[in-house]
Amino acid sequence: MSVYVVNEIVGTSDKSWEDAARQAIETAAKSVSDLRVGEVVKQDVTVENGKVLNYRVRLNISFKYIAVK
Repeated sequence: MSVYVVNEIVGTSDKSWEDAARQAIETAAKSVSDLRVGEVVKQDVTVENGKVLNYRVRLNISFKYIAVK
């Protein structure tokens, strides 16, 4: 039996939503072991003077919970 933790993270990019998601996952993977799933739950953009500055992606990530004995 396995137990998983689900956390919400936000990635940003000035290129695309896909790049924002990739950067968020790659950054999270540096400190979270056994990262299993990233689920995009929301996408939006930041706008200044009528132009898109950044793409933002909110993701739920899940990773295996390991109990300390």
